[in-house]
Amino acid sequence: MSTATTTRASSTTDTRGPGAARLTWLHLKYQFLETVRVPIAVLGNLLFPALAMFFFVVPQPAVAQDPVAATTAVAALGLFAVCSASLFTYGLGVAEDRQLPFDPFLRSLPAGPAPRMIARVLNGGIFALFGLVPLILIGWLFTDASVTVTELVAGVGTILLVSVPFVLLGMAVGYSLSAKAALPVVQVILFPLAFAGGLFLPPMLFPDWLDGISQATPTRAGRDLLVQALTGEPANPWAWPVLLGWTALFAALAVVAYRRDEGRRFR
Repeated sequence: MSTATTTRASSTTDTRGPGAARLTWLHLKYQFLETVRVPIAVLGNLLFPALAMFFFVVPQPAVAQDPVAATTAVAALGLFAVCSASLFTYGLGVAEDRQLPFDPFLRSLPAGPAPRMIARVLNGGIFALFGLVPLILIGWLFTDASVTVTELVAGVGTILLVSVPFVLLGMAVGYSLSAKAALPVVQVILFPLAFAGGLFLPPMLFPDWLDGISQATPTRAGRDLLVQALTGEPANPWAWPVLLGWTALFAALAVVAYRRDEGRRFR
């Protein structure tokens, strides 16, 4: 009797399939390997912020030799690396995935969209960290940027949180447009957001009208929070509400774009 019960229990367990955590891990592993197998896709996101650091920060003694200014510059360019990696990898990458015959197969599986989309967000966080490595090295070797271990850990945690809305925005673009259309749209989104958010020019140089617009952008909110984590400089009190509001909006856009695309392709 006990043997039959055990056999039935084992049979029931075997038919359940992997749980949500296991499915998320499998998608994360697959997406990570898929990205690193094309090294130029990774190197491109690493080189531009590093070159910008070399050309625009290191040669300026007033910035490079000021610990706070240099740390702020590293933070701003680090956030730009995160935005660039998120928007290009997911805005363009998702659009290209949709053109492959393997994509409809994955989306027809009974696991649902959640594990795959969560894995994309996590994968975005991983490549965001990769984009920070050359900037941290340049800041350490060629400028007076300085942070404690606690500040560095806080900065890494902050930039991982800040990367989430940009990954979601990239996914919304990727599920809405073809690969040819996604590329120019991502470029049109990225550079105005980076400029308005103070990633290329310090916000204290903005006129009042531009500073007001800047404070409502996710890039400015992310920059202020990251600078606060690394230097202790107080952030705008509205930074977290602005960032969370944009995150919720981009998440809704990504879900709507995913479901619209599914409706068009699977009817």
